[in-house]
Amino acid sequence: MASNIVRRYSMVKRYGVIIDTLVKYGFGYFVDQMGIRSLGSLRSRFKDRLGRGHEPRTGPARARMVLEELGPTYVKFGQLMSMRQDLIPKEYAEEFAKLQNDVPPFDYSEVERIIEEELGDKVENLFLSFEKTPIAAASIAQVHRAKLLGGADIVVKVQRPGIRKVIDSDLDILYSIAGFAEEHVEEAKLYSPVEVVDELQKSIYLEMDFTQEGRNIERFQNNFRDDPNIVIPGVYWEYSSRRVLTLDYIDGIKSDNFEKIDELGLDRDKLAEHGTEAFMKQIFEDGFFHADMHSGNVLILEDGRIALLDFGMVGHISHEIRNLLIDALIAITRGDVNQYLEVLKDFGMVPDNIDVQAFKIDYEHVLNKYYGRSLKQLDTPLMIAEMMTLLRKFKIRIPPNIALLFKGVMTVSGFALQMVPDFNVTVIAEPYARNIMRTRFKPRNIADNLYTDMWHTARMLHKAPLQISHILSIAEKGYLNLRFEHKGMDRIVAELNAASNRLSFSLIISSIILGSSLIIQTGMQPHIGGVPLFGVAGFVIAAFMGLWLMVYILKTGKI
Repeated sequence: MASNIVRRYSMVKRYGVIIDTLVKYGFGYFVDQMGIRSLGSLRSRFKDRLGRGHEPRTGPARARMVLEELGPTYVKFGQLMSMRQDLIPKEYAEEFAKLQNDVPPFDYSEVERIIEEELGDKVENLFLSFEKTPIAAASIAQVHRAKLLGGADIVVKVQRPGIRKVIDSDLDILYSIAGFAEEHVEEAKLYSPVEVVDELQKSIYLEMDFTQEGRNIERFQNNFRDDPNIVIPGVYWEYSSRRVLTLDYIDGIKSDNFEKIDELGLDRDKLAEHGTEAFMKQIFEDGFFHADMHSGNVLILEDGRIALLDFGMVGHISHEIRNLLIDALIAITRGDVNQYLEVLKDFGMVPDNIDVQAFKIDYEHVLNKYYGRSLKQLDTPLMIAEMMTLLRKFKIRIPPNIALLFKGVMTVSGFALQMVPDFNVTVIAEPYARNIMRTRFKPRNIADNLYTDMWHTARMLHKAPLQISHILSIAEKGYLNLRFEHKGMDRIVAELNAASNRLSFSLIISSIILGSSLIIQTGMQPHIGGVPLFGVAGFVIAAFMGLWLMVYILKTGKI
């Protein structure tokens, strides 16, 4: 019981911090729309109502600053939303992509404590040397260089102390806000905010489980064991756990350090080509890809090989999804909007209430830009951005794994374009795409697909009579129910409830005033200043309640 009270108190305090931060950066209107301003501090309750201006920054920049100030869970939320241009405007997605995990390191004594708890021994007994100053510090963990007793150079990734408790609390609040928004804010229902928080929870919990990251690394090692151009660090499982991960130390330079790359005489075209080929192999051959190949996670070795780091954000893509993506690409290059719409339906992305004709008109306008082009002529990042804008317009949500794939494509495109400004990622993708298309049209594969389709059709026809009979039987007994879902009534009901409550409250105040007046007329004892005490008390209570009602009406703006 006590723990629940403490947890509730912590949530209320955190709510206050969130509200104050939103108001501070000029998002008081959102707080008011949610009806939660009263949970903030006294200052935030009146800020913006007194005519104060906002900081001279753009909305996306202020939103990014809110997330950065609120801490790791919200930074991760912003990074997740940066991949979802189908949910938020492009300018917000681009701004959220700038969110950084860099934070001050935590104390070395905590590092020692966590390693001893996780690995069962002291640092000095496990490692030949261990650098106390981390080489990197992020919101989830920090990384230290060390040497094993056998002399191997390693890095040890240690999870930030207490981070799980902070994230759990923040997720509770996000679920609360998302549920409230989904129920009371009509526009929010279109984006299923609870599902977005579900996606965040899954992503952030996986990232906090270092054993999962270790398994991801081993899978990448296996996939690239025959590739001479790609290096994946090895995992030392005897020195790893859920909160500690020990890996090979790789001595390289960041992929955006072009001065050093040029000093070493490395061929940038080759580096861009090898990095892009590695990503395309992950997509088209392995179905398992690194979704965050930015400069901080890609090192260039002196011999020209490319090392990949940080495997906490990975994506999976099935053979069926790969085929659908190729179908979408074919539809775009042919300008076939009907085929493109069918592909979206196969993905389960098209809402029931979509305006098909308006969708076709807008997409034909976009597809005409790419009609007749070869894959080599496509500007993939630009095409993805344009498609995302239209998906958002028609409330079409893409699955999380596809959003992760698009982020991967954009990131690897950025890596390649930094290396070579006129590099075209699609040139590398074309052979893989054409190979899938050739494989699809092999006689054996066509026969297998026909057999599968016939089997599903036969099964459907076999079940249809029984299902129809079942429906008719229920209807005959009078148990057939039709479900109607109203739209937009919740807000009306809430407004009526609020109005009736204010009216009832006003009647109570009026009754107190009337009763107090009658008491004063009777002259009953005791008196205060020659006036009946109970009458005066009634007037004071009525004045206090009336003032409270007036403040509430002014605060909510519902006069």
